[in-house]
Amino acid sequence: MKIIPLNEGIYAVDKQKNFINATAEIPSGSLKMAVCPFLIVLENDIILLDAGLGFSKNGHPIIETLLNENGYAFEQITKVLLSHLHKDHIDGLGSFVDGKFVSHFSNAKIYLQKRELDYALRQIENPSFNQEVLKVLTALPNLQFLLEDEGWISDAISFEVTGGHSPFHQAFWVYEAGETAFYGADNLPQRNYLRFHVAYKTDDDGKKAMALRQKWEQLAQEAHWTVLFYHDLAHNAVKF
Repeated sequence: MKIIPLNEGIYAVDKQKNFINATAEIPSGSLKMAVCPFLIVLENDIILLDAGLGFSKNGHPIIETLLNENGYAFEQITKVLLSHLHKDHIDGLGSFVDGKFVSHFSNAKIYLQKRELDYALRQIENPSFNQEVLKVLTALPNLQFLLEDEGWISDAISFEVTGGHSPFHQAFWVYEAGETAFYGADNLPQRNYLRFHVAYKTDDDGKKAMALRQKWEQLAQEAHWTVLFYHDLAHNAVKF
């Protein structure tokens, strides 16, 4: 198993969920976080965990540049696993060119929780969601709906609907050759969330997210998981 963090950068995020490249001065009331999808290379799969912000630099999507720098291309991705549908996790699925959405991962199966999509499409006034991307997402021919609370996508990938950060938020486990990579997404976005047992108001169910973090930390230590932190400023993949 090869784990490659695709760190798109560090951003300041305001209450309207605008993501701005972070400078030394963070605007008042803003949070500072990284945005880091993950590429996991297995013997028979090349997996992307969440898809990033969709921002471009020098005329190319940042996520494409990061993939290319690591020796991979959009066309090689076989599976995209979406934890939830906030815009900083899905807008990198494609780009709008002359008003038309061009999918970046047309050769991959894109897995998402159907109930999370139904919920997201109702959040018309919620700035965490990009309704324009959500609407085109529903029409993609390579979309694969997950309907169960837990299960297996392949012999090497399992999922569980956890709730917490969003009502139907999912966690993923990837297994190969005795190794386990765990992705708790925005229920466990940064390593320092394990230092303080806090129920965050930004979560749909902060108490549940807090309890999940405590359980996962214990399991990670016992089984020596590599835990992936999507929003950590310094440590995106940590083996316990």
